[in-house]
Amino acid sequence: MDKLLLVDDEADVRYSFERIFSDAVDLHTAASGEEALEVIPQIQPDLVIMDIRMGGLNGIETLRKIREFDTKLPVILMTAFGTTQTAIQAMKHGAYDYLLKPFDVPKLQAIVDGALKAARDMKQKVSYEPLLESEDYDLGIIGRSAPMQEVFKTIGQLAGTNATALITGESGTGKELVARAIYHHSNRSEQPFIAVNCAAIPENLLESELFGHEKGAFTGASTQRIGKFEQCAGGTIFLDEIGDMTLPTQTKILRVLQDGIFERVGGNESVQVDVRLIAATNKPLEEAVEQKDFREDLFYRLNVVRVALPPLRDRSEDIPLLVDYFLQKFSENELSTVHPEAMTLLKNHNWPGNVRELENAIRRALVMAKTGAIQPGTLPPEITQPDTPVATEESSDDLSSLARKLFQWARANPDLRVIPAVERELIINALRETGGNQVQAAKLLGITRATLRKRIEKFNIKQELSVG
Repeated sequence: MDKLLLVDDEADVRYSFERIFSDAVDLHTAASGEEALEVIPQIQPDLVIMDIRMGGLNGIETLRKIREFDTKLPVILMTAFGTTQTAIQAMKHGAYDYLLKPFDVPKLQAIVDGALKAARDMKQKVSYEPLLESEDYDLGIIGRSAPMQEVFKTIGQLAGTNATALITGESGTGKELVARAIYHHSNRSEQPFIAVNCAAIPENLLESELFGHEKGAFTGASTQRIGKFEQCAGGTIFLDEIGDMTLPTQTKILRVLQDGIFERVGGNESVQVDVRLIAATNKPLEEAVEQKDFREDLFYRLNVVRVALPPLRDRSEDIPLLVDYFLQKFSENELSTVHPEAMTLLKNHNWPGNVRELENAIRRALVMAKTGAIQPGTLPPEITQPDTPVATEESSDDLSSLARKLFQWARANPDLRVIPAVERELIINALRETGGNQVQAAKLLGITRATLRKRIEKFNIKQELSVG
């Protein structure tokens, strides 16, 4: 349970807080700033809420002393005598927020919840428990094939350094697991590890998410927010799908790598930070560099050591090991087995979704299995009824036929720029298919989100759907 320390010399206020928060947090109280300074090292609270006007040390002075030994502890100051000067002083000395008495209880609860979440994020660490007794299963990265042995060697070489690493591979190959393994074996393993999926965060929020923002930086920025880089000070940050990052954000990432400094959104003060960066992408960044969608200098900064993860289809000998691992992980029946015919189907499948697809297939099979054995019939249809060569050939013929029709169309309409016209229609259809989601549409088209945005502007495509 989160620990909250209330510092106020009024007994009525302390009683009110006990009534409001006693069931939600582990509440501690202090009647003065001096008492607060004594108990903070003892109880190590996650959040301090403190009155400004108190006998002895006032709230501002107490906050200043707290910052001498703890720079990240969230402190909310409150007063019944609010002035511009006190508000400025409160935020200047690193207060998380500033409240006026009497306060609205729902608003107070919302601010406290937000501050406690920020505190948890700042202290976020990855907890590693042995998954199985076998070291082969350590951290969930399974494989004895030659390609995976090369991956393990590279992880070992990276673990003893602070070098930046770039992990490449198709979706579902386990890029985050590799990042966590590098972290786990590094000299930063006792420090925070934070993973950020750049493609899952709307582009207008990504910079704030990574670097934080100052109060008033934009509409809705009611408090200062500490970003992931600051939360991760001394540790390792993993930026997944970095190829979807916008050029302005790429510039700030480059500066962090070069100089170890950044500014929060809306701020002018430089923040110094020591963070190891591991990046990952499922897209060819070299192509993105050529298309000017990704900064060349950032690419070379990231590509110090590359870890190339093989697709599952290129290491089919690892499939039985992975199946065994997922059985032990998900099966409620210790005797769960796989019928030989089912295993043959699993080994022969192409696995476009890689290890993640295999994991989902085993989980589904365990749900569908009426006995302890996974039978062919319990596997997903795409595994038991794979596409035939005839179907593939037909698909090829269809593509050739379509190309011929387009060429004839172009010949009949010499004034028409056929390739841009087709490209525009493909983009429109991809946006419709994904409900306007640019991230998903870009993935369908096999291009970066930045390239898609350029094409939308180039072709003057009007979007009425969500672009999240």
